[in-house]
Amino acid sequence: MKGRNLTINSEAVALPVELIDTADLPDGGTLRLLRRGDDYSIRFRDNELMGNQVRHSEESLAILACQRLTDEASRILIGGLGMGFTLGAALKSLPSTASVTVSELVPAIVEWARGPLAHLFNDYLADARVSLEMGDVHDAIVNEKTGFDAILLDVDNGPDGLIHLANERLYCNWGLRAAHAALRPKGILAIWSAYPDEDFVARLESARFQVDEVNVAVLVDGEHASHIIWFATRLE
Repeated sequence: MKGRNLTINSEAVALPVELIDTADLPDGGTLRLLRRGDDYSIRFRDNELMGNQVRHSEESLAILACQRLTDEASRILIGGLGMGFTLGAALKSLPSTASVTVSELVPAIVEWARGPLAHLFNDYLADARVSLEMGDVHDAIVNEKTGFDAILLDVDNGPDGLIHLANERLYCNWGLRAAHAALRPKGILAIWSAYPDEDFVARLESARFQVDEVNVAVLVDGEHASHIIWFATRLE
């Protein structure tokens, strides 16, 4: 399975892997939080979902999206807390007048952010601009009335439901139309993926988005590869 596999530094390779905690997913399956030395990893089955050694593409998701915003009081929705890399990059890129809502489905992820992964989160969750909401980001999108300036999605391995089957609602035709409706004019829907998907780009365009596909260079299992970020701008 394609993914964002953790690159372990040479000193850590000889150290044992420690299971820190597990978290059950709503529709079955389990997340595992692992540690090897100073390296942390969140895994689902054999798939690396997040690792603190490989964060560039998750940070790029926020940085490049924020560069496209023009409103000093921008409202941002982030789907998925992860290890805080996207949230941290957004806070560093946004002015003090902006606001960021993080929608997280799994309570244990928040517990890890305030516990064993607190050193990665710094003071992000205490930032006055941040509002943390427990629940499915799909519901946050569908129920939005005011309009976001950007929606950042990094909730799965790509535009599918590998981790949480219901995530497919985000990427189907009517899910993309819901995202379009939840954005203000010229708002940005930014989506992280471990792999390209031409059919998904076509769905974005059919949902009245102008799509910019960006390849971000990464190291996967020690080899040069790239992750994909789609920046879809809502057309009038």
